[in-house]
Amino acid sequence: MKVMSDMQLDILAFGAHPDDVEIGMGGTIAKYAQKGAKIGICDLTKAELSSNGTVEKRQMEAEKAGHILNIATRIQLTLPDRGLCLKEEYVREIVQIIRKYRPKIIFAPYFEDRHPDHGHCAKLVEEAFFSSGIKKYNNNENLLAYRADALYFYMINGFHKPDFVVDISETMDKKIASLEAYSSQFEKTEDGVMTPLTDGYVETVKSRERMFGKEVNRMYAEGFKVNKPFIIENDLLGGHS
Repeated sequence: MKVMSDMQLDILAFGAHPDDVEIGMGGTIAKYAQKGAKIGICDLTKAELSSNGTVEKRQMEAEKAGHILNIATRIQLTLPDRGLCLKEEYVREIVQIIRKYRPKIIFAPYFEDRHPDHGHCAKLVEEAFFSSGIKKYNNNENLLAYRADALYFYMINGFHKPDFVVDISETMDKKIASLEAYSSQFEKTEDGVMTPLTDGYVETVKSRERMFGKEVNRMYAEGFKVNKPFIIENDLLGGHS
């Protein structure tokens, strides 16, 4: 007998590594968490091949970042870092997460990114988003098929023309604080090595969100891509029918 989980989330954001989601949409998460939305982050890998830090430290940093953003849950999978190829077994694991938490909206990294894992994460989540809604698709977890309302994509390293933006002027400070929680990744230490993340990366992210904000006359905004057009019904004039 198939069962329905009682752990439904409003938003579930997938990332290839702990810190991906914070980079791409930490401000949006903080904004909607403040509004009372239940939000989860699912990291596909433990980033075990990262040049700096350790898996254990990264896990503690992820927990701290999640607390800053006020998320409801953080889910850690153990898919291989730099091994996120399109395998059916990986899709199944992600389907299990979607069916368990039944999010209204799902987010994943945008396909175009300098880090291949981010693009591969997008493809895996896109496949799982579709397969999760197929009744006869077997995920071995006795959970009902489920299809989220939408799948959107956030940007990590890229600067692409967004299909829509979210004003994060009031939560930009929480986004930056969540990134600073990952001190092993964004701060150069004596025993660490220089990477793109330790070379002013947080300031670059802040500048990008400032540019997105200027496009809509706001201080800061995060940009997102979609895989199909929006439908606008009664809110074309700002909520007036």
